[in-house]
Amino acid sequence: MRDDEARYEAVTSRDARFDGEFFFAVVTTGIYCRPSCPAVTPKRVNVRFFPSAAAAQAAGFRACRRCRPDAVPGSAEWNVRADLVGRAVRLIGDGVVDREGVGGLARRLGYSPRQVQRQLTAELGAGPVALARARRAHTARVLLQTTALPVTELAFAAGFASIRQFNDTIRQIYAGTPSELRAAAGNGGAVARRTTVAAPGAGARRPRDGFADRSAGGSADRSAPAGIPLRLAYRGPYAAAEIFDFLQLRAVPGVEEIRGTRGERTYRRTLRLTHGSGIAEVDEPAGPRRRRRPPAGLVCPAARGTDGGWLECRLRLTDLRDLSTAVQRLRRLFDLDADPYAVAERLGADPLLGPLVAERPGLRSPGAADPEELAVRTVLGGPPEHAAALVRKYGKPLDAADGGLTHLFPAPGNLTGAEVAEPVRTLCTALADGAVTLDAGADRGATERALAALPGVGPRAAAYLRMRALGDPDVGTTPGSDQERGAAGHAAWRPWGAYALHHLWRAGLLPAGEMPIPNGTPIPNGTPIPNGTPRPDEEPGAGEPSGPREPSGPGAMPRAEDPSGAAEPPTYATAGRAV
Repeated sequence: MRDDEARYEAVTSRDARFDGEFFFAVVTTGIYCRPSCPAVTPKRVNVRFFPSAAAAQAAGFRACRRCRPDAVPGSAEWNVRADLVGRAVRLIGDGVVDREGVGGLARRLGYSPRQVQRQLTAELGAGPVALARARRAHTARVLLQTTALPVTELAFAAGFASIRQFNDTIRQIYAGTPSELRAAAGNGGAVARRTTVAAPGAGARRPRDGFADRSAGGSADRSAPAGIPLRLAYRGPYAAAEIFDFLQLRAVPGVEEIRGTRGERTYRRTLRLTHGSGIAEVDEPAGPRRRRRPPAGLVCPAARGTDGGWLECRLRLTDLRDLSTAVQRLRRLFDLDADPYAVAERLGADPLLGPLVAERPGLRSPGAADPEELAVRTVLGGPPEHAAALVRKYGKPLDAADGGLTHLFPAPGNLTGAEVAEPVRTLCTALADGAVTLDAGADRGATERALAALPGVGPRAAAYLRMRALGDPDVGTTPGSDQERGAAGHAAWRPWGAYALHHLWRAGLLPAGEMPIPNGTPIPNGTPIPNGTPRPDEEPGAGEPSGPREPSGPGAMPRAEDPSGAAEPPTYATAGRAV
């Protein structure tokens, strides 16, 4: 939405479809909001528009306490874009600036820090430091209102370099002290009592005037044993049952598990993070939610019937500095930043896909909580039990088993020994030495080519990893890649080809899990292969489907029987169950 008048119309109608796409600020109050803010609509002359929350903050506006604009879903534009700005935004969301600074971000992107600053400022109205600051402020607000972590410790857990910086940022963005922000949460005390954290040493001073004590250290235990309750916001309709089916059939024992019956499931998994590890739990929404304002302090959208909702989540981390990174990975896994309205508008006009989109609104394209893990599982092939054997042998055991969760998935560096079978060893060697990178800001085209060139991977598995590990929604739309396409063809599906594939899989119009590749795409030995034809030298377990067998990478085999007694999921859900 490029025109300010069109933006103002969205604000006037409180259209939640545009939450996260832009923000507006009111000059007479000094507050910035999301488009769906329920407050009285300001006069047009008093409204300014910003492309990001960081830009509004940099202009001196503070966040609205009523609509909490920092809690909106991310813009789907950054999932689509493969340019410098899109890659930079994804990396900043993954915490790269906090861990490596602007210089580290620029090195990952292959540009100078000045170029990165200039490009981000031109498009988002804020540079990498301001964008990272907005991210830290949101993390701090969530911790303040959902944990009992002392504010001194919380400042460092949220990624701030100093107590003064933390206090000043909270006061500027939220117009209050950290203690006032915590007290404003209606359920803050109850949540805090459930998420007790080890307090600092006896010598630590009490905060003064509601601010964190600048003289106290940051060395206390940052873990939150009982978990941090969150609400992961999404926009528009959300086909939750389908995505939970998708994950359930791929769950690797020891690393993932699904509890409950269909419609009331909880997805649980371990996470290997920068500063430690964690366990995530995400609940399947039971059905349409009543329209109500969620309790203050939790990550949530403006709940307006089908205009949005959230997934209930709990995170237990050994180090709370990993909170925002863990949240971003879960958002990618469940595809929560997607724009189902844009997808429906584009795909709904296609004669073949239109009825499918109308039948299944909000169908998502699942990503990956750990891209390197997904790559290993894809190349390893076979049922999830094959990956579970790898986990038991090479994965790091948890200090204490939690239900069916016992291990972290092994890092690529642990799978480069001579005893590891090919092609997993070659893939992990490439991942460990940096020849192939699967981070949020990776160049998707270059990464896909590098993966396809590895022995035992090939173009179809590389395309599957581009779609899921790299989160590219524009996969499967290369000219000539799919004989099953409707009259409108691939061009009419862009940039939402991944969603088109999921609809085709779900409807049985494309073999379950089959990844279309361009006719004539060269394979490592230089021999072109037509679409859907397996390589002559391909063997089961080499990372690509070769006929009706247990999946290797994106292939599929129907599940036998659901021990829970739930209804058999659709064929779509069995696509690539190994990964």
